[in-house]
Amino acid sequence: MARHREPRLYVEGLLAPGGVVELDTGQAHYLRSVLRLDRDAAVAGFNASDGEWLSRIAQIGKSGGRLIVERQLRSPEPEPDLWLLFAPIKRTRLDWLIEKATELGISALLPVWTARTQSERLNLERLRAHAVAAAEQSERLSVPELRPPARLDHVLATWPPERHLAVCDETGAGEPIGDAATRLLVGQLAFLIGPEGGFDQTELDALDKLSFVTRIGLGPRVLRAETAVLAALAVFQAIAGDWRRTRNR
Repeated sequence: MARHREPRLYVEGLLAPGGVVELDTGQAHYLRSVLRLDRDAAVAGFNASDGEWLSRIAQIGKSGGRLIVERQLRSPEPEPDLWLLFAPIKRTRLDWLIEKATELGISALLPVWTARTQSERLNLERLRAHAVAAAEQSERLSVPELRPPARLDHVLATWPPERHLAVCDETGAGEPIGDAATRLLVGQLAFLIGPEGGFDQTELDALDKLSFVTRIGLGPRVLRAETAVLAALAVFQAIAGDWRRTRNR
């Protein structure tokens, strides 16, 4: 019989035997009002540094609560060092993009303003909440870093040259991703997804001049930005061997 799985909760503080985890209002609401948990209920707290730990609810109310940490369920484990640069898109589709990128193992999320990006204000707090929820649901141990938005040209000007940048090119001029991914397995990597309407030609020309950039194609069809993220990450992770790993639970 499969073991009952405790609800998972991302914890930023230290997880150690006998330790105390203070719950914020949102976490307490989730455990108390959504999951209907009360004192002594089991919760699996986790983070990248400490792994995953069985904990018990010691106190819970409308304004917060407290967990007592008992024992380790999973040790920290290595995760892919894979960045995603994306031009912000409409809210509902962007929330979905963040969720799926987190599920597929992205370690850093970098919103970039491009020439054709719709100039909507980004709610980073909301996007981080989606990333945390996706990490809790997908059983990964980390939550991707979410960086403040910046102009694409500014990001490229300070780009670490040792990290290769795979630009998803909707024009059809890019190297097929299946071929490119095999070469890009070695070293650090990031993907760049453009906005609705694609990259401006001046941006593509500037990208072509950078030694760390490879333009890649995602097949014969033009994909929406959020679909391109899912396709690129799924193909790369499959070739990189991520999908041959098993869950330690």
